[in-house]
Amino acid sequence: MNDGPLIVQSDKTLLLEVGHSGADACRRAIAPFAELERSPEHVHTYRLTPLGLWNARAAGHDAEQVVDTLMEYSRFSVPHALLVDVAETMARYGRLRLERDPEHHLVLISTDRAVLEEVLRAKRITPLLGTRIDDDTVAVHPSERGHLKQALLKLGWPAEDLAGYVDGEQHPIDLREEGWSLRPYQRQAAESFWHGGSGVVVLPCGAGKTLVGVAAMARARSTTLILVTNTVAARQWRDELLARTSLTDDEIGEYSGARKEVRPVTVATYQVMTTRRRGVYTHLELLDARDWGLVIYDEVHLLPAPIFRMTADLQARRRIGLTATLVREDGREGDVFSLIGPKRFDAPWKDIEAQGWIAPAECVEVRVTLSSSERLAYATAEPADRYRLASSSDAKSRVVERLVARHADEPTLVIGQYLDQLDELAECLDSPLIKGETTVRERQRLFAEFRKGAIPRLVVSKVANFSIDLPEASVAIQVSGAFGSRQEEAQRLGRLLRPKRDGRPARFYTVVSRDTVDADFAQHRQRFLAEQGYAYSIVDATDL
Repeated sequence: MNDGPLIVQSDKTLLLEVGHSGADACRRAIAPFAELERSPEHVHTYRLTPLGLWNARAAGHDAEQVVDTLMEYSRFSVPHALLVDVAETMARYGRLRLERDPEHHLVLISTDRAVLEEVLRAKRITPLLGTRIDDDTVAVHPSERGHLKQALLKLGWPAEDLAGYVDGEQHPIDLREEGWSLRPYQRQAAESFWHGGSGVVVLPCGAGKTLVGVAAMARARSTTLILVTNTVAARQWRDELLARTSLTDDEIGEYSGARKEVRPVTVATYQVMTTRRRGVYTHLELLDARDWGLVIYDEVHLLPAPIFRMTADLQARRRIGLTATLVREDGREGDVFSLIGPKRFDAPWKDIEAQGWIAPAECVEVRVTLSSSERLAYATAEPADRYRLASSSDAKSRVVERLVARHADEPTLVIGQYLDQLDELAECLDSPLIKGETTVRERQRLFAEFRKGAIPRLVVSKVANFSIDLPEASVAIQVSGAFGSRQEEAQRLGRLLRPKRDGRPARFYTVVSRDTVDADFAQHRQRFLAEQGYAYSIVDATDL
């Protein structure tokens, strides 16, 4: 027995003692392969899952490294059966490989004949394959490359895709590094992606994921389709491309609700791509409009289901997903793995903070108590209505006023889910409100005024969760959210993480109604950030 911070259990759970002097180092060491499940004050619970181990394997970690990490930090002897299971699970990745044969046909090759025989007898696999070539090789219908990877993952035999990619239509794109340069981790992330050919880069909000995409484009030097969350994000991508590369305005097209431009580099919104008329996705012809050499998925954790379906048909194109978190609330992380690609690069938030590239952040949960009338209304409400009632308490509005007054000289965002609550807060705080019905032009104007300091605070709905660059923001006050969404919590904190000129930390407040589902959801929302090393201090609203 040693004095390690970790207890490794035979059910594949890992218990991390948060107060231990080695806890931070242990958290960083297990992050590539373990998923955080619960994060109360003193002991955090992680779990080893096949997908987590396969992502680690694809990112270059082998079973020996995982085993050594568990043994190094474990307080007690690691169960032998668990070590065996880790090694056997990671060994499943790559026993099946997708390759090109000498005649350039797509084939599935196995290094373990019994595994190939097993999958060939699976009903969902048979329609995706062609003729048996030899004992270890079977032909694959090229159009089924993505669907086959999905099906094999579900069978527990993830295939390593070594079949290569078409170059697509060439188009000159050079980085214009005048007054700036890629940070070391951005360069490493782009190289890791290029070496793998497809996959996901995970970087904290504010760490410059867009520049990793730009670097990938300069490496590919080909026509590029960029898929983004909304029109504001599309225009921010355009601005970055014009500032950082040799591309001109005429070479960049916007494909959104407002414009339908197809150019060598085209930035399209997920919304327009998933628009249906009479059951048909009318804009999917964009995928065939050019011979794309690279497809970039911004905020890949938000991919809607139709984008997954179309991506299954894009397996011959190089694909890079950019995100701050691979967490998906719909449980489709496996589809990201099989269709976009495995995780190629992952930089822990605290590591990037320690290097000075993102601001340190203080996270505070402010707990309020419902009034007697609110408690009675909550207790007698239908379950579907309780979160709205708890989230929209008048007590929260009073807390927001006090917090805004405390940080009167700091650029502040007030963020929420329910529009009637946000309307009241905007009026009370005499601040502009940005919501879904706010026009793109007006959003851009308000964001620009905020960046210049002409507007000291903004009240924003979920439209500001993603792909909005507000480097000056240093305080965020969250009054409600998308139930227990871990990804949303991470994105909202991310609005604050651009380094501040005076070096001050960012402050992220989340206002929570105690003894309600609001508190339960808050604990779930905080899990991802806890995994990244952020600790929430808890204060009572009466102590502010």
